[in-house]
Amino acid sequence: MNEITVQELKEKIDNKEDFQLIDVREDFEYETSNIGGVLIPLGGVLIESDKISKDKPVVVMCRSGKRSAAAIMQLEQQGFTNLTNLRGGILAWQAEIDPEISVY
Repeated sequence: MNEITVQELKEKIDNKEDFQLIDVREDFEYETSNIGGVLIPLGGVLIESDKISKDKPVVVMCRSGKRSAAAIMQLEQQGFTNLTNLRGGILAWQAEIDPEISVY
């Protein structure tokens, strides 16, 4: 499985690269803290897979990287080949990029 660090993700954002960010956490987690991704909770990721781009890079994130890895495994079985897991999730983002963001 491809992985990206939070530093690499921040570079993509800062460079305005064309990619999609998918957040597979639950609604309440997203409301607490998010970095602008499209919210598709893990339980609905296959049902809502039509919202996920197949023609540009997609970074999938969660709290720590475990649920996003699970989402990627499910989606790759559906034919997705453009997915990258955010290593460490929002916890790593808070630790390394934005200490002001709320985590739980």
